[in-house]
Amino acid sequence: MNEGALVTVLIAMLGGAIRVSTPFMFVALGECLTEKSGRINLGLEGNLVLGAMVAYGVSYLSGNPWLGVLAAGSSGLILGAMHGYICKLPKVNDIAVGIAMMSFGTGIAFFFGKPYIQPTAPRLDSIPLGDWTGNSALAQALQVNPLFFVGIALALAMSWAFANTKWGLIVRMTGDSAASARAMGVSVDLVRFLATSAGGFLAGIGGAFLSLYYPGSWNEGLSSGQGLMAVALVIFARWDPIRCIWAALLFGAAGAIGPALQSVGITSGYYFFNAAPYILTLFIMIASARSKAAARDVPGELSITK
Repeated sequence: MNEGALVTVLIAMLGGAIRVSTPFMFVALGECLTEKSGRINLGLEGNLVLGAMVAYGVSYLSGNPWLGVLAAGSSGLILGAMHGYICKLPKVNDIAVGIAMMSFGTGIAFFFGKPYIQPTAPRLDSIPLGDWTGNSALAQALQVNPLFFVGIALALAMSWAFANTKWGLIVRMTGDSAASARAMGVSVDLVRFLATSAGGFLAGIGGAFLSLYYPGSWNEGLSSGQGLMAVALVIFARWDPIRCIWAALLFGAAGAIGPALQSVGITSGYYFFNAAPYILTLFIMIASARSKAAARDVPGELSITK
């Protein structure tokens, strides 16, 4: 590969990392919030898929893609609230409920989404940040959707809130020791219900990005398991919202390797490179299982610690 081709690949990976990372970012931040409260929600894949379908349908019917984003978040909020309510019942396992909610969310999306597979809905616009460079490839790579910046701002706000607010302290205390939270008069069930609902809302917005911006259509194979991979991403980020941003960008860059190489005519091993995010997920899960840092930072009330 010559120098020009290498620059083209790196620029393509930069643009791909920004685009591909955005849904990872929202799902990971939602799962980070949920797990900080002491609950695992494996059902966010269902929130992501349902959010993508609802966003596309509402955008198509209303002509307003931002209304679709709001509707997607609301659908994720409903699924998250259902998960949070069921999990507070006696002798209910949150992992099993999450798997059930994942199947429920994707099933509902597939059933109601069939009429929207062919029509074209209005899509979200992007912000051109690279026009000043005079490089058409770089300008294309730096076409950034506003939701990317919303995700970064949200991560910074969550990180600050966890460290500096009463609300953040309550969420962290609930996740680390339910007994201590109850002793302080905190309703553990209510905190986890609200955190799970809010996490579902964020995952729904991640789905809206998929259908209304990149790849920008609705079909039944849209998410490719990104909701489940985000759980590994949160572990890799050690339950830190800002690290979730960097981890999402890493996953995004991994997902962009295949298309970036294809852009310079390298097609050999294309499907192998497209599997890079899944391979990365596998290695992260193996590394995290042996990581002392992850074991130190994990909220004490999570099912995986018991």
